[in-house]
Amino acid sequence: MKTHSIFLVYVLAALAALAPFAIDTYLPAFHVMGTELGTSDLHIQQSLTFYLLPYAAMTLWHGAISDAIGRITTIKWGLGIFVLASIGCAFAPNVETLWFFRALQGASGGAGNTVARAMVRDLFEGAQAQRVMATVQMLFGIAPAVAPIIGGFLLGIHWQAIFIFLALYAAVSLWAAVKFLPETMPVEKRIQLSARSVLKSYKSLYTDAEFAKLVTAIGANFSGFFIYVLASPVFLGKHLGLNPQQYGYLFIPTVTGMVLGSYLAKRAAGRYSSHLVLKLAYLWMAIMALINLLVCYTQPISVYANILPVALFNVGMAMCMPILSIAALDRHPRIRGTAASGQAFMQMLLSTVSAGIVVPLVWFSPLGLAWAMLAYLAIGLVMASTTQLWKK
Repeated sequence: MKTHSIFLVYVLAALAALAPFAIDTYLPAFHVMGTELGTSDLHIQQSLTFYLLPYAAMTLWHGAISDAIGRITTIKWGLGIFVLASIGCAFAPNVETLWFFRALQGASGGAGNTVARAMVRDLFEGAQAQRVMATVQMLFGIAPAVAPIIGGFLLGIHWQAIFIFLALYAAVSLWAAVKFLPETMPVEKRIQLSARSVLKSYKSLYTDAEFAKLVTAIGANFSGFFIYVLASPVFLGKHLGLNPQQYGYLFIPTVTGMVLGSYLAKRAAGRYSSHLVLKLAYLWMAIMALINLLVCYTQPISVYANILPVALFNVGMAMCMPILSIAALDRHPRIRGTAASGQAFMQMLLSTVSAGIVVPLVWFSPLGLAWAMLAYLAIGLVMASTTQLWKK
């Protein structure tokens, strides 16, 4: 890959990583924020839901907007609003104000992630597109490991510093996108934006059974890991007895697994058939999910025993993610931005359901989380195994 192309990948990865930074950086501060804002840890936990619901809803529009007004303009508006919302979170005087600005963060923050996915496929073809998507995912995967560590460090200054950091990160990413990324949706290819046209586009997407199965598989696979991120304040603090500065015990191994899986996907692109890599990835995830369950039933709770299977699960999850993603985007090349939105929406919808419903039901013990991982994997496997991609 040429130097210029590599630099473009770094900028795209920075845009995609904004979402996990916005979710994970403030996790170590939950208890402190609850105390200073005069509310409970549960109410601070709900700020995740207030972020994720608008994020999921607006992902349906970011791609369609970028198909209509261009990729770069969409990034400008989305990240510009995110910067202001982050400052609002930093100076929120109460939890209700925090909820409002977190919702505004969610509504705007998905622009970078959604548009970056579409731009990967705009700029690259075939096996190279799969390699680039894997590289973006590998760099994107570092964010969940780094974010809580940064959050724990900034918490030593003040919890408000976490949201100032998010504002600065978004501002720098916005500057880099405007300065270095080309506009990949030329005026002559743009589609008129209207509620009717967007609904028509999504009807064509989700009535396409292949597309629907691919994006559901992506979202379910990711949720199998993401429930541990969402439950981390309880999983790490209550069950494993770790303090906020030790959150890296979960995030560094799990993201290392994700980075390794992305690297393997990148190496396999063009060398091995996609359906073979996909089947191997699901076999690996199934083995790790079953080992995770076995550990929870037979071993005492410990940092190593309860985190290692999750980290190894991520190897398989990251291996199949670029394959499923490229296959989904290639189903509808004319409305690729909207297709990227549809993909991101399904992923965030399942994440939102996890945050608001699933995680509070299963975080009573590591065993509950292990069963939830296996259930999400089963959903992903059922979806993926009935696609044309699997049967090739």
